[in-house]
Amino acid sequence: MRYVSLDLETSGSNPARHQILELAAVVEDSRHPLPLHELPAFRRVVRHPEYAGTAGAIALNARLFEELARKEPNPELCTPAELLPQLRDFLLLHHFRPDKHDCVSVTMAGKNIGVFDLGFLKELPGWGTLVRAEPAMLDPAAFYLNWRKDSRLPSMSICKARAGLEREVAHEALADALDVVRLLRPFYELPVYKQVQPAEEAEVPEAPRED
Repeated sequence: MRYVSLDLETSGSNPARHQILELAAVVEDSRHPLPLHELPAFRRVVRHPEYAGTAGAIALNARLFEELARKEPNPELCTPAELLPQLRDFLLLHHFRPDKHDCVSVTMAGKNIGVFDLGFLKELPGWGTLVRAEPAMLDPAAFYLNWRKDSRLPSMSICKARAGLEREVAHEALADALDVVRLLRPFYELPVYKQVQPAEEAEVPEAPRED
């Protein structure tokens, strides 16, 4: 299966008030995984006329504000209106096909993507007409949940520790998108249903596409 691991850095947690500062996306093919540094990758920092945010988010993303303040040309810089058209061009370049309405629909993966990132994506010009997410999304937290001990879904840091990776989370969009791929890869060869069912049981059929 091909999917897009996507991550955002934002100026706060409220999509109606706060802004996307950075977006990164990585194309992964579970049938033919490449070394992480060879995966097709897209990254943009987003320039707004003014910025609104929380002190914590602004402090966490100080490096982005330094990048946004520079005067020299930056090929990875765009405006909010340019972000989805550029992401769509990237997806088309890597052989994602538009649907009958000319919208590129992709399976997306990310930590908390359904409850956090998606809310910000929906605020962008062109969401749902240029690019949209398939209804089902991949969140690595479900793969690293301890059903007997956890009282909530594990954080990215805990997921990484349980996968045997370093616990530190970069809070940089491209690095975090690659970490999601690293967390999902152990399950390509041994998916969850293979771990819990006898080997002699019939293969689980492929899920139908939802249009």
